[in-house]
Amino acid sequence: MSAVLRTVGLSVRFGGVHAVEDVALEVPERELVGLIGPNGAGKTTFVDAITGFVRYTGRVELDGRDLTGMPPHVRARRGLARTWQSTELFDDLTVRENLTVAADRPSFLALAGELVGRRASVTDASLEALELIDLHALADAMPSELTQGQRKLVGVARAIAMRPRLLCLDEPAAGLDTRESEDLGRRLRGIADAGTTTLLIDHDMGLVMNICDRIVVLEFGKVIASGSPDEVRRDPQVVKAYLGGATAAQPAEPVAGESATRAGTP
Repeated sequence: MSAVLRTVGLSVRFGGVHAVEDVALEVPERELVGLIGPNGAGKTTFVDAITGFVRYTGRVELDGRDLTGMPPHVRARRGLARTWQSTELFDDLTVRENLTVAADRPSFLALAGELVGRRASVTDASLEALELIDLHALADAMPSELTQGQRKLVGVARAIAMRPRLLCLDEPAAGLDTRESEDLGRRLRGIADAGTTTLLIDHDMGLVMNICDRIVVLEFGKVIASGSPDEVRRDPQVVKAYLGGATAAQPAEPVAGESATRAGTP
């Protein structure tokens, strides 16, 4: 299976500190790959690097094309979409309009029209994102009316509305309760199954282990393990560095409809 994202020798250095060091990682087409590790392991810095927000050495490829020298907005147009740990929405726009803004790539004439008061039209991409995340009931709601979990979903839907080649999710379950996290997991698995290749960062181990096809583990900026959820769960370096004694426990119930392999069951 071809890789949508490939990094070779990716390193990020802040002064004398290596935040990310010599990371080789692949995200195959239509897979959901988890990137986990302790706080400070370099996970968000890795996403910042591939999306062009920090300088790096090494190589980042999207669909085999080297992205070296491309700024963030060009990488986004190439198909790299991401969410942020803090979900910032346009508070004066409805959910539907938030997605439309992300989906639209207007011409100069369209921009001029908006300046004189004409709203952007609802695009097919935003409608597809609303359906995929099942947000139709909230389409006309304002961000101030949403729960934290709903805001997170809108942030994911907004990234999906860009029709990305790779969707990078940075801790989408942060701040969610158990029910909200399980609901998010079902929707993220559905996104991947519908064809959106995804890289997921999160500290919710039940979420990551149950929905990801493969998992990569970082510690001090270096990859210490990579494989299926079951392989990673049993890896001694991961047990020592991240999972601790909790790794011996059985995983949570699989997300409804997912395969035993994705749930981490041999």
